[in-house]
Parts: sequence; C-alpha cells; structure tokens
Amino acid sequence: MVFSSIIFLFYFLPCFLLLYFVLPWKNAVLLVGSLVFYAWGEPRFVPLLLLSALLNYGCGQFIARSEGRARKRWLGVGIAANLGLLLYYKYLGFFGGMLNAVLERFHGGLDLPAVVLPLGISFFTFQGISYLIDVYRRDIAVQTSFLNFAMYKAMFPQLVAGPIVRYRQIAHEIEHRTADNARVWLGVRIFLTGLAQKVLIANTVAAPADRLFALPLEELTAPAAWIGIACYSIQILFDFAGYSNMAIGIGHMLGFSYPINFDRPYSARSITEFWRRWHISLSSWFRDYLYIPLGGNRVSPLRTYINLGLVFLLCGLWHGAAWTFIVWGVWHGAWLIIERAFLGAGLARLPGPLAQAWTLLLVMLGWVFFRADTLPHALHYIGAMFGQGAHGDVAHPWQMYFGRSAMTALLVGVLLAVWRGTAAPRAPARWWPPLRAAGLLLCFALCVVSLAAGTYNPFIYFRF
Repeated sequence: MVFSSIIFLFYFLPCFLLLYFVLPWKNAVLLVGSLVFYAWGEPRFVPLLLLSALLNYGCGQFIARSEGRARKRWLGVGIAANLGLLLYYKYLGFFGGMLNAVLERFHGGLDLPAVVLPLGISFFTFQGISYLIDVYRRDIAVQTSFLNFAMYKAMFPQLVAGPIVRYRQIAHEIEHRTADNARVWLGVRIFLTGLAQKVLIANTVAAPADRLFALPLEELTAPAAWIGIACYSIQILFDFAGYSNMAIGIGHMLGFSYPINFDRPYSARSITEFWRRWHISLSSWFRDYLYIPLGGNRVSPLRTYINLGLVFLLCGLWHGAAWTFIVWGVWHGAWLIIERAFLGAGLARLPGPLAQAWTLLLVMLGWVFFRADTLPHALHYIGAMFGQGAHGDVAHPWQMYFGRSAMTALLVGVLLAVWRGTAAPRAPARWWPPLRAAGLLLCFALCVVSLAAGTYNPFIYFRF
C-alpha cells in the first residue's frame, strides 16, 4: 500500500485515524495499524519486522544493564545481527554473484537461494542500529516497553521510505504527545503538499523519463537524453520529497515530530551543500554514526578524504546492490573530496546562479548512473547527452513521449526545485490561509482524479 493510492486515502487512513482518536490505546492502535499497513504489501515479512523489533529491544536491554566490555559486546551483537539481516536480504545475490563469477573460473560455484527484498528493510535496519548506539552512548534511556518499542519500529508513516526517524528524536512523544486541531491541520497541509508533489509532478514526468531511458541507445538523440534525465531528476526529487512530506504530515496528525528530509536540494551551490539538503535523515545518519566515529574532519586531510570516500561508497551501496549505485556513491564522494581539497573555495567566489548550475549538472550526471540499468547503459546515455547518440533518420521521434502535461509538470517542477527562497519570511496576509486551503483542496481533487483514472503511479524508493 502506498500513500498515493485510493485505498490508502479513502479507506485505510480515515479508518485508522477514527480508531486512533476514539480509542485510548494510542500506541497499540498505531502498532496494529502499522502491521496491517505493512502486511497489505508484504504479509510474509511481518514476522521479520517483529523479529527486528525484538532483536533491537533485547539488545538494548542488555546494553543498558551491562557495564564495561559487556556493553560493547552486546552492541556488537546487535549491530552484527542488524547488518546480517540486511546483508542476507539485500546483498546476498550481489556479492554471491561476484563470488560465483570468480569460482566459475575454477569450474565451481554456489547455488544461491532467490531472496526477495523486504519493503523498508534499509530504513528499519538503520533505525535499529542508531537506537543501539544511542543507548550504548547513554544519549537516551532504554525503552522498557516492548509494545512501545515495536510501535516505534513499525510506525507506518515512515516505515517503508523514511525519513529515518531516530528513537531519540521522538522518545518523549512515544510516551506523551498531543494532536490538537492546529497540529492536525498542519499535518493535513503538509500531507496534501506531499501528495501533490508526488502525483501531479513526479508521476507526470515519470512516464517520459522511463520511456526515454528505455530507448535503444542507437535511437537516442542529445535533446531526448537531456529531457529524459531532466524528467528523472524532477521525478526522484518530488517522488521522494513528496513521500517524505506525506510521512511528516501523518506524523503531525498523530502527534509526532518527524525530522525534515529535504530542503530544496537543487538550489545547492556545491555538492557539499547538496548533501546538507538532500535526504537529510540519511546523510546525517552517516555523519553521526560512521563519518564522525571514523575521525570526521578532525584527522589529517588524507584521512578525511578516505573517510568521505568510504561513507559515500557505503551510501551508494545502501541505495542498492548494483554497480550503478556504487558508482553513483563514488561520484558524489569524489566531488565532495575535490570540493574540500580546493574546488569549494572557487565555487564560493562564483556568481550564485553559476555555482548552482554547475552543481545541478553534476547531480544530474550522477542521476544517470542511479537510473540506468547497467554501467554501459549509463555511459552510453551520458555519451548521447553530449552528442554521441543518434542523428538524422535513425533518431526516435521522442516528442511523442513528452506531451503538454509532462512539459508543464517539468517546468513547474524545475521552477519549484531551483528556487532558493532566500527572502526573509514575512507574516502572511489575512487572505493567505484561506487561499492556501483552497489551493490544497484543488490539488487534492486533481490528485484524486489522476489516481482514479489509473495513471502511472510508481514509487522509486520502494526499491531500497
């Protein structure tokens, strides 16, 4: 089940909210509702989700009650168990395939099982690891109620696609939270904004992006390649940011303050700034639980560069078990190193729009690797972008994939994405709240019409 579906909008969410606000057992209702939500798409993996909750709850108890080396030992057990589940379900096929490629040279090989990737495993695994580390550091008190902890692990708003909500960010709200009318209305506004981003922009540009990336490379012209990656760049931003906003909005409706996950990343004027604005919950997770423990930037420049490279290599691998994702992570890590070494000072001296255009170009080139099926596909696509694709009679009439609605969505998406919004906020005029409400209701109606018509409704981050 996805948020941008008729079933969720008109059946699951209203029924859940009714039970949530009527019944006194808020955490139990949220836990049961979250398990139903997860079971709708992946019923066979509900036991795995509960096992992950039990594993992290138990290890957290042992860490809290132990001293000295025992604490570190239980932390190691918990982290190893979390990573073991992630490695098995997400990376067995990738690393096993690499091993088989080596063994085949010696006339050997392994018979690997076909493993299905559970929804959201990357997100709830990182949740568990951060919880155990924070308990170990004594940054938080251990959760003594398994029901409350299982509710935290299974919360459906952020379960399958984030943001990665750390326990300490909502620890107080697990026990004591309120959802008055003002906060519920705030949540509704954020949710509807995210729904419009997802359905009206991301879904509309997704179809031409997929079709243009699927063109045979010998039929792909430079304009078609640029339109394709432009559509995909807008799709992935508003697809993921929209879904994150929907999650944050539902969180407010329930009394939770989930962290912001996107802050106009395409307005960044360096790759360093981009990663302060893109998927903030993930980049801050890597910073706090990997980069800083490795020494961060408090060590020698060479060691700092190695730390950055390792973090973004793992960041790419976190997104998917494929060489394309690894190269995407290395691409970003390399530019972060280059900016720290010398380029950052030069970018700071450039006119802002020029630095922003340079950064967006690097980001879009990186998205080619992220979207392409294989590395050769990515390299040939980039070649087509720079004039090494089709010409003349062999070119595909790609304009048939890029109609008026896609052109409008792309234009609106670009304008919203690149705007930096640097003006100082002013108190809204009296006419603004009703106008905003009317605009959101109109967007909601358009979203419902689009979804009811069965238009293209993918979700990129379900793959991760």
